Amino acid sequence: MSGDAHHPHPPGPAADPGLWDLLAPALAPVLAATLLGAAYLRLARRARLRNPVLGWSRWRTAAFLAGLAVLVLALVPPLAPFAHGDFRGHMAQHLLIGMYAPLGLVLAAPVTLLLRTLPPARARTLATLLHTFPARVLSHPLVALVLSTGTLALLYFTPLYTALAAAPGAHWLLHAHFLLSGCLFAHAVAGPDPAPSRPGVPARLVVLGVAITAHATLSQLMYGGFLVQVPVPAGQLQGGAELMYYGGDLAELLLAAALVTTWRPAKPHPGRRLRPIGDRPRRTAPNPTPADA
Repeated sequence: MSGDAHHPHPPGPAADPGLWDLLAPALAPVLAATLLGAAYLRLARRARLRNPVLGWSRWRTAAFLAGLAVLVLALVPPLAPFAHGDFRGHMAQHLLIGMYAPLGLVLAAPVTLLLRTLPPARARTLATLLHTFPARVLSHPLVALVLSTGTLALLYFTPLYTALAAAPGAHWLLHAHFLLSGCLFAHAVAGPDPAPSRPGVPARLVVLGVAITAHATLSQLMYGGFLVQVPVPAGQLQGGAELMYYGGDLAELLLAAALVTTWRPAKPHPGRRLRPIGDRPRRTAPNPTPADA
């Protein structure tokens, strides 16, 4: 493993950056997050006006804004410049973009909010799309597990990481993959939005357990330098592995907590009506038959 290779971000200019050079990369993420946050707030207000009794949860609104804040934190200074030259910064970005920000964005139930605020015709169209075959496949936890956790092995244990280092702008594609796959996994496991093909809570807990085990295994292999193909100094590699191990565990525990809160006990069969104990008829001994006598 070489110790002098570069992180998969395009190198910056040799001269000391000025104030504009530091602030310019932050403008696009901040602007995008501001527009998304304003759109969500507007839809939440519309949902409350349409149905004041049902309203819209302020906790979901707070979760969406928190997810956007975490996403911006990962894409602006000081973390973004640090990630350009240090693998530990890259891993911190991966955790924030691919695990923590998706948790807030998914728990905000944006699809449910759209279904409640769109005109009826468009809401029916969106509901139909959610039941299509591609949507049902993507929302399955096993598929989401492969796209999110499985691709980490492809990134860090194949030459893909080095190939991305030579591709201008490849880090933005990597960020997009982390965000989308992270949102998909959080939705498939614990998302409150509709997911027609999603299995029950016990099956999703098993999938989450597999993801936790996979993250732990990958981070331990990375820490020991086994099979990993990330050409960075050993100190950076081990620091990134520690972030992946402990930071990933915390994010997955939060996801597990979100999943458990959605667990509802099975309701009794509608054809079976349970009587209160005091109303149940008492059992009496049967009359003796001649044989018993």
